[in-house]
Amino acid sequence: MDKRAEVSAFLRSRRGRISPEQAGVPVYGHRRVPGLRRSEVAMLAGVSVEYYTRLERGNLGGVSDSVLDALAQALRLDDTEREHLYALARAANASPARARRRPRKAEVRPSVLRLIEGLHDQPAYVRNNRMDILAANPLARALLCEVFEQEPANTCRFVFLDPRATRLYPDWERVAREGVGVLRVEVAKNPYDRELSNMIGELSARSDAFRTLWGAHDVHTFTEGTKRFHHPAVGEMELVHESLDLPGDPGLSITVYSAAPDTPAADALKLLASWAASQDRDAAASRSDAER
Repeated sequence: MDKRAEVSAFLRSRRGRISPEQAGVPVYGHRRVPGLRRSEVAMLAGVSVEYYTRLERGNLGGVSDSVLDALAQALRLDDTEREHLYALARAANASPARARRRPRKAEVRPSVLRLIEGLHDQPAYVRNNRMDILAANPLARALLCEVFEQEPANTCRFVFLDPRATRLYPDWERVAREGVGVLRVEVAKNPYDRELSNMIGELSARSDAFRTLWGAHDVHTFTEGTKRFHHPAVGEMELVHESLDLPGDPGLSITVYSAAPDTPAADALKLLASWAASQDRDAAASRSDAER
């Protein structure tokens, strides 16, 4: 990742989305472009125009937390965007040797495997920062059966490269936008992660939709929310999801889907479990026939 280009594009994109009226800045004369001018952001952040221009050119070297806070307030960044700005600043100020340190290969610990396997009535899986699913319980494999047809199973590749994704995710546009936002956050945290960069390059080359969303420089983090699915065997279901980072395993997180008791979604999960069990029985019978 070109760190300076990343910083510059992010700041320009945030500046361009705020109107003078939203920022409470007086408007004089004709404005050729939407959004705030550099001088207006500098005024709102309490820095000189020259200093802000330096920042927007991608130079965050030596910038203080107080300036970052003022900039975040001037650009009306939300919590995720603010943390993204801080991550970009940390990358800019990291020593070359530390910045280029290769990330440790993530492995799922046995205790984490036991945890997700113990969630018998809730789909649960472990993913890394590239959206690869490293481990999943049977119900998660059933829910995302089409995703698991690829190796490695990767939700972002599925969303942008598999035409079935628009059926599995009725809210495909939101799912796609959030997935790209997650990758954007990860790139700022790990600017020298070659596998992550290669994946983004692949998706940019193969998907016009990904390339467009990537150019928007929006960021996102998965915490909690709802997601709609249209499963090929079970049909429509709307599930609540929680994503939890694993503090002892940087870059790994657990995602769990659930449904409130006595709801259509809960009934759909029971049907999904029954379908998964029948699939397992059919697979076992096929293996048995082949061994005879």
